[in-house]
Amino acid sequence: MDKIQAVIMAGGSGSRLWPVSRSMYPKQLLPLMSERTMLQDTIARLDGLEGLAAECIVVCSEAHRFLVAEQLAGAAPRPRLLLEPSGRNTAPALALAALHAMAQADEPTAPGTGTPAISRKVSAQSR
Repeated sequence: MDKIQAVIMAGGSGSRLWPVSRSMYPKQLLPLMSERTMLQDTIARLDGLEGLAAECIVVCSEAHRFLVAEQLAGAAPRPRLLLEPSGRNTAPALALAALHAMAQADEPTAPGTGTPAISRKVSAQSR
């Protein structure tokens, strides 16, 4: 059975929520909606979903790699960081992740789902 490759896009310049969000601490790396950061909330939503590949690809900027790695230590599904050489928005980030997933696949991997590192609460009724 094909597995779906989850991709979390954790790039961003930190300019939209200034002064709370800054270039070295963009919104996805801040705890704005809960005690966890938006990135941590996003990967937590993937835990336990059926049909996902064992690893989740997290696309982030090289400038944030250490913060992202620290925030995702011990996360499930296991994150694999993929560093963007420069931020180029959604389509290039997903293309980079897709190329990486295809090159690394031991088994067939279906085209994945990409989600920005945002916080969204889903009620049991909406599932």
